[in-house]
Amino acid sequence: ERPDLNEQMTRHGVLAVEMEAAELYNLAARHGARALAVLTISDHLLTHEALPPEDRQSSFAAMVEIALEAAFA
Repeated sequence: ERPDLNEQMTRHGVLAVEMEAAELYNLAARHGARALAVLTISDHLLTHEALPPEDRQSSFAAMVEIALEAAFA
């Protein structure tokens, strides 16, 4: 654990942290495939604010709808 990580990321202008899509893009590049990640934001790293579960679920549902519309447009 790095207690100074949030402070360091802020200094570098990092606005969000995401871990899974990086590997998705890595695998797609390795295998000559296309990939897309559609993300929602639920927690604030600095203020520790977080969406309540109900809001998280509804924002996730909206994100899925948008992704499906984009995929089949």
